Amino acid sequence: MDLFITKVSGEREPFSAEKLRNSLTRSGASGALVEQVILDIEHSLREGTLATTSDIYKRAFSLLRREERMVASRYHLKRAIIDMGPGGHPFEHFVGELLRAEGYRVEVGKIIPGACVSHEVDVVAEKENKKVLIECKFHNDQGMKSDVKTALYVHARFEDIKRRCIAEHGELCEFQEIWLMTNTKLTSDAIQYAECVGMKAVGWSYPHDHSLQYLIESSGLHPVTCLSTLRSGQRHALLQKNIVLCRQVKDDPSVLKEFNLSPAKLKKVLDEAENVTRHIS
Repeated sequence: MDLFITKVSGEREPFSAEKLRNSLTRSGASGALVEQVILDIEHSLREGTLATTSDIYKRAFSLLRREERMVASRYHLKRAIIDMGPGGHPFEHFVGELLRAEGYRVEVGKIIPGACVSHEVDVVAEKENKKVLIECKFHNDQGMKSDVKTALYVHARFEDIKRRCIAEHGELCEFQEIWLMTNTKLTSDAIQYAECVGMKAVGWSYPHDHSLQYLIESSGLHPVTCLSTLRSGQRHALLQKNIVLCRQVKDDPSVLKEFNLSPAKLKKVLDEAENVTRHIS
């Protein structure tokens, strides 16, 4: 009997054990635990106790957390990005850290004059004498997508900035590219428009070889909101200080001083931070 699930968008689709298997494996779960979770999910779907992708996530996360808490922290990645909200400022700093890991020099929240008006650009990244402007579109709902209107808006801002830059510096204009980066998905029209005008677009799973998910998992730069050993208020207190990475906590435990954690609790947090950032081959 085919098993169907309801997506965040409201669409129904067949349940894919292989998709769940890949997700669990990327999180570092052992083969035995992966199969255990899949069997549990399939049984619950047949019994009717699970029906949506959200139900499946919550059940899988609960099972992982019970067996392998560090793996659960990695599996929590997509929702951990959502938890960086409700504002998009921490996400901008997070994107900046991902680009630093790729060798860019980064500025966050820079005002740049255009031909018509000035623009606050979320992230400016520079490498090899080339500056890239990045507009970060943060959504608090996984079901929301960045659409073609967003792509049009981002490209129009770049054209205004570049127009002034060329007028003042000609061929020496330093602004070469504009990127749109979002924590959810891009609509097909947004992708088509970006490809047409030569604008790089990066979503949660697009493009396959340079998506947001790929950048995070390949670099080990997981958001601090992955740390299940910290309370929500503690995680957001760190975000307010632009401490956006688990790695920042691991490298400088003094950032946790204000929480007055017991030695045992501090060790749990640091152990989790260490394991979450560990590279998975």
